[in-house]
Order: sequence, then C-alpha cells, then structure tokens
Amino acid sequence: MDNKVDPNKAIKSHPVESSSSGGLVVRNQSGFSTFYRLIDLSIVTFFYYASAYFYGVTVDATSLLLLFINVVCFQISAEGVELYRSWRGHRTPEMLRAAAITWAITIFATLTLGYFFVSNISLPAPAILLWFASSFIALIIWRYVMRKFLFRIRKSGLNSRRSIIIGATPLGANVALQIQKNEHLGIRFNGIFDDRGSDRLPHELQNTVLGKIDNAIEMAKRNEVDYIYIALPMSAENRIRTILEQCSDTTANVYVIPNFFMYNLLNARWQTVGNVQALSVYDTPFQGASDVLKRIEDVVLSIAILTLISIPMLCIAAAVKMTSKGSVIFKQKRYGLDGKQITVYKFRSMTTQDNGAVVKQATKNDVRLTKIGGFLRRTSLDELPQFINVLQGRMSIVGPRPHAVAHNEEYRKIITGYMLRHKVKPGITGWAQVNGLRGETETTNKMVQRVEYDLDYIHRWSIWFDMKIVFMTVFNGFLNKNAY
Repeated sequence: MDNKVDPNKAIKSHPVESSSSGGLVVRNQSGFSTFYRLIDLSIVTFFYYASAYFYGVTVDATSLLLLFINVVCFQISAEGVELYRSWRGHRTPEMLRAAAITWAITIFATLTLGYFFVSNISLPAPAILLWFASSFIALIIWRYVMRKFLFRIRKSGLNSRRSIIIGATPLGANVALQIQKNEHLGIRFNGIFDDRGSDRLPHELQNTVLGKIDNAIEMAKRNEVDYIYIALPMSAENRIRTILEQCSDTTANVYVIPNFFMYNLLNARWQTVGNVQALSVYDTPFQGASDVLKRIEDVVLSIAILTLISIPMLCIAAAVKMTSKGSVIFKQKRYGLDGKQITVYKFRSMTTQDNGAVVKQATKNDVRLTKIGGFLRRTSLDELPQFINVLQGRMSIVGPRPHAVAHNEEYRKIITGYMLRHKVKPGITGWAQVNGLRGETETTNKMVQRVEYDLDYIHRWSIWFDMKIVFMTVFNGFLNKNAY
C-alpha cells in the first residue's frame, strides 16, 4: 500500500458539526435494508409473471409454489451472503458479486427443491430460464443504479458520517486524502489529532491538526464524530492500546490502520476507504439483514406478548393506583443505542421517583417501596410497560439492561468498555440477567460481571441466541432473590 503523501495536495478538513448533523438517512440502515428486500422481491415476482406471459402460460397454484420456494431460498441465501448489510465501505463490484452469488445459490436451491416438491408445473423450461436470466440482470442493474444514486446524494452531504484521524503520520495523511478523493463514501473528514508539537509534525499536515488526542476522545464522548481512524505507527502499540481503552467509553466506530491483530475485538469487520484497509475494532452486530431480523423479532414478540399481558397490566396499574399516591407509570431517563438518552417506562414501585444526577439503587427492605412495590420488582412485573418501549424502537426484547443515567456516568469512569454495551439497543431481558446478575450492584465487581456478560452477548448475537435467552427468562429469569 502506498503511504506517500504528495505535499502539493492540500488536505482540507470540514468543521465539526453538531451531533444532529450527518444527513437524512445516516441512522436509517434498517429502512434501507428493508427497501432493498422489497425491491428484490418485486423484481423476482414481476419477471416470473412476465416470463409466463411472454410464453402465453397461465400461472396456477402449482406454479406459484415454485415462486414461493424461490423467494424463500433467495432470502435465506441473501442472509448467508450478507447481501443486505451496509456496503458503504466496499467497492461496487464486491456488492454486485454478492448479489450474483446469492442468485446462483437461489437458482440451484429452487431447481433442487422444485424437483422434489413441485410437479406438473405449467411453466415450460424456456420460461423458467428466461425468468432466471431476466431477474439476474434486473437485480444487478438496479443495484448499480441505486449505488450511483447514493454516491450522488452522499457527495451533496445528505448521507454523510463524520470522521477524524488520530495520528499525523504519512498513513494518516493518506487516509485523509482517500476520504476526500472518494466523496461517494459519504465520509466527511473533520481533522487530524496528534500529541506532538507543531515543530515535530510534517509540514503538509500542520494545518489539519485540530488538537491533542484527548480532544478527539472528548469529541467522541459528545457524539460529535462517527468514525475514528487510528493511524499511529506499529511501534506505538502501548499508546494505541491506551487510545482504544479510551475509545471504549464512546459509541464511535473505531478503525485501526494498518491491519493487525487486536484482542477483544467487538464485531470486527473490514472497511475500505479508497485504497486503504481499516479494521473496525468496536462495531455493532446489527447491520444490514441482521438489523432487519432483530427489528422483526422485536415487533413480533412485543405485539404477541402485549396481547397476552394486556389484562394483567390493567390489573397491575389499578393496584398501583389504589395502594399509593402518584402516577401509575414511572418514566426514567436512561442511555439507549449509541449512548443517546431514551425514556424507559416502568410500573411505579416506589414512593419517590429518582431521575436526577443521583439515583439510589433499591436495597433489601427499602423504605421507599410501595405496598406492592417489592412484589412487582421481585417478579419483574414492574418491567412490563417496557414492551411499549420495544414497539417504539427504543429498546429490544433481548439486550443489555439499561441503567439510570446517573449510574451510567458513575460506572463508565471505573469500568473499561462499559459504554460498549450501547452499541446495541438495551433490552428487557439479557444474557447477564438470565445468569443471575440482577438487582442491586453493591460492589463494582458485580457490575463488571454484568458488563462482561453484555459484551459476550454482543460478540455472540444471533436470532437463536436471543430465543435461548427468552426461553431462559420465561423459566428462570423473572423470579430473582436479588431483585428488591
């Protein structure tokens, strides 16, 4: 890889924008994935009927079974190939190759399953071949056109991510140039940060150095940056390790350049910035199809559960109202996805409603508990309104439990990697909870154990893992002697 910097090429940085900037669809990857799925299914279905019409064949129920098999196989193979993930940091041929592989697997599976399960199909072989060929061409062309469209809107700044570089090195300069040369990636270069004095910095980079590395970390903590590229020399291994530990207290996506092995990677994946390879060190598992599947899981389960518990919730609400003064629902500010504050609902179980800078955890025989508050907390019935939070998209059924903002600010200072819990949405139940880590955390070690389980969940996430946690919650997660 050529890391030489042309001193005649000016590296310009954009001023840092507020955390609300970044375009119309920066955080709408889930919507894009769903949109791509719908278009793909429309293309496959349209050309199926078009091929039948071209050969003058009427589509009957048996023929529709073949279409159904094809659609199901397409979705399964697409998930396996990760066709619906974010392709922002990848080249167009890679995306088109993934689409071609997906369709090839789909054709093979359709023909194989169709041979065993579909008989006397009305479509002749030429019509099926026309359907396969036309769908393939359409799937490739529409992706290419959409890709070009996204490139154009990213160049105009409508779908951009804010980035900074740590390390005023030739490698860092090359990354900055590649970001600027590849505007279609939608990554805005905001500047370089380095601890060295101006007399030790390369002349061509002096105007782009905005401050010290600590300033960069503080920006990330304020959610003013989306991507952090670490471009320090390999000899600075200890310094890089320290920076990574500091970055773990942020929700920015962190990439190390050049590529080398790191321990404790959180959903590590490669990203391409022009011709530079970057390793994502702290990233979310919910990109592309995974994001859609997770959201479908949350919506389906929350609707089903709310339907079952609607009457019990009304009874609990009446009991809360009759046994103590105050509102039925307690609303508390907590940190959600990417460390942004969300409002979480609970049935009120205490006479006070702490929601400020200091929040005292519930303890055994707590005098603040209402007449039924202890029972609600021990049985987790006070958490039932959070299924509404799931429908709102603020929470998930399964994920790290959200803590009060005051507790977050306390523990992020003393537990390394604490804020990495917020790379995913908080959950009603979680891997830590079904392993007995609920209730009061009177020692730091207990919270450390929770964080370890939470990060292990993020490492291992799958739909089946979620189902396992839900199953364990139903049988041993609701009742807990440590919940006061």
